Amino acid sequence: MEMATVGVLLDKRTAERRWTYGLNAFEFYIEEILSHEGISYRLFDDIDQLTESCDIAIAALAADNAETASRLWTFMEKGGTVISYAGLNAMASRLGCVWTGNSGAGYAITGSDFGEEIPIRFLNAQPWRNGSTCEWPIEESGTIMKDHPNGPVIGTARHTFKIGKGVLVRWAVDIIGTIIAMQQGSKPVLTDGIPAYDGTGPVNEGILKADDQVEMDWDKDRLYTETGAPYYAHPYADYWRKELIGHLLRVSVDKGMTLPFIGYWPDGVRHVAMISHDSDGNQDEHAETTLEFLRECGILSTWCIIEPGYSRHIYDRVKDAGHELAFHFNALDSQGGQWDEAEFNRQLSWLKDAADLKEVVSNKNHYTRFEGWGELFAWCEKAGILSDQTRGPSKKGNVGFLFGTCHPFFPIAWSNEKNRIYNVLEIGFLTQDLDLASHWADSSIVNPFLDRVRHTEGVAHFLFHQVHIHNHESVRKALRKVIDEARKQDYVFWTGKQVNDWTRVRRKLGLVSITKQDEIKISGRLEAQGAVALIPVPDSYEEQKDEQVEVHFGVKCKKQIIQYLTSYISGGGAINV
Repeated sequence: MEMATVGVLLDKRTAERRWTYGLNAFEFYIEEILSHEGISYRLFDDIDQLTESCDIAIAALAADNAETASRLWTFMEKGGTVISYAGLNAMASRLGCVWTGNSGAGYAITGSDFGEEIPIRFLNAQPWRNGSTCEWPIEESGTIMKDHPNGPVIGTARHTFKIGKGVLVRWAVDIIGTIIAMQQGSKPVLTDGIPAYDGTGPVNEGILKADDQVEMDWDKDRLYTETGAPYYAHPYADYWRKELIGHLLRVSVDKGMTLPFIGYWPDGVRHVAMISHDSDGNQDEHAETTLEFLRECGILSTWCIIEPGYSRHIYDRVKDAGHELAFHFNALDSQGGQWDEAEFNRQLSWLKDAADLKEVVSNKNHYTRFEGWGELFAWCEKAGILSDQTRGPSKKGNVGFLFGTCHPFFPIAWSNEKNRIYNVLEIGFLTQDLDLASHWADSSIVNPFLDRVRHTEGVAHFLFHQVHIHNHESVRKALRKVIDEARKQDYVFWTGKQVNDWTRVRRKLGLVSITKQDEIKISGRLEAQGAVALIPVPDSYEEQKDEQVEVHFGVKCKKQIIQYLTSYISGGGAINV
């Protein structure tokens, strides 16, 4: 099949005008969404660049005026497909529809064929209503509800219009903005967050943290296990990624074309779990107990070290065992820390000297301390830290998918940095120490977390402190349960460095064309050993001999192992997968 050409319109003049007034152009994050899936695309920064050479145009950021509408209309009449996420309102009247304005938060039933009909939380939508003059052939899919999963219906989730030889598909939901706001918050962290009404999430304790700016609802987005443990049950941002990508693949197949993409993990790795530790307390005996426990369980983990740290021989033992030594930045004022780049660099320099490290790949802030928007990511960039793990719960009642995702992602900057993408991979965590008296959730949440991460193909990241592993048999049993249950579900355990390294080399692959024999041609330096290419095919496709066909994003896909890639070398050794 012929490979569809996807164009992404990010109008430079529209973006510059927003930045002039201090407004965000978060639509630029569509590039990160597509890159995360390994989908190739062409970037257009001006509507004049859009030609018939492009099969599908994602109008991510465009001037919402008559001129843009006219040019896109011509593109569609000639056979092009245009996709919009809550934009192109200037087209509404020409299509006989009425734009009803911004809806605020709500929930959507999308009507997708992914096997579940979970109402997906969104943070803003701009619905269209069919007007009295609507004469165009329209297909309506799904519904959106205001405020609540059972709230009043305020519109259709997705409209599809036939225009000449082409198609306009308009999502009412601001999918891109919703993904960003869930992952990073809708505004900088400047004040305490809103606490849970039931006392399980007292985030307003006077310490600024990542979970002071969360877009989940304490009442509507939490479920309870059989023991009554509350948890945020759904990675809504991942669901929206799945909707966006699944629809894009389906559109390509419906045009008689295909849109190959790269699988999340190398061949043979179905699901990835991760264990990290924070060295709070810094007692050597805590580390020794943890090392022995991990040896018995046969897993590697990430050790985030806080000043003043362990004795030198402990670091040598951790490294010799194959674990990752990482940074645990302390910005708690009550412990002598401060939210300051110079202090960040001083503590990192201390760790490198104390543990004899030439590089440190990962960081996690003590107590999930966080301020502002992108300062931490900018500090990490400058200091050579490639990955951060700070975005996770600080309270018993907000464990789970409180940031809407279990996928590693690269965060976006605020308008003062022109919404660039930070070169820091965020790998958030789901919960801290389990079965620790009344301090944290009990281990009844383990299987719900593993089930949901498996469903979305993300990373199941659990945090356990060495001090609690040493002092509490209940915590050791809970960690063993995580490991045992994960293995039953075909998870493999990676360190943060392994997740970072694989994610980066995987994303260097570029799928540029496909031959008549459905062989993928790849650009760039090939480094990702065992990467998987997936080629969408029609539902009617019948699997041939020696082929593998799997369903991804609700679409049948032929699976090809990219076997001729060279090994990736980092720090003197190949990635251990």
